Amino acid sequence: QVRLVESGGGLVQAGGSLRLSCAVSGSIFSINTMAWYRQAPGKQRELVAHISPRDSTNYADSVKGRFTVSRDNSENTMYLQMNSLKPEDTGVYYCNTLYGKIAWGQGTQVTVSS
Repeated sequence: QVRLVESGGGLVQAGGSLRLSCAVSGSIFSINTMAWYRQAPGKQRELVAHISPRDSTNYADSVKGRFTVSRDNSENTMYLQMNSLKPEDTGVYYCNTLYGKIAWGQGTQVTVSS
């Protein structure tokens, strides 16, 4: 069974940085477009960024220029470098394939204080 494990979240002041990691068990990682999602309190989960197996990336307008998604297919791991964080970036961050085809993990909490 494929498992998703997110890590790297925390509490940071506005303007700070965090680097999230997503470890994926199983052999599906290298052949799938992987994505980061987030869910703010009281809101629906939204797509933040995604990266194809050949490193083509796409970002939500709200994070363009501040976030960078990357992946290491040899380690079945995806990363999200988040810079210039804003309070509105607060939420639980999840990884999954694009369209969320795997059972969701627990996510990692990111809290940005003003």
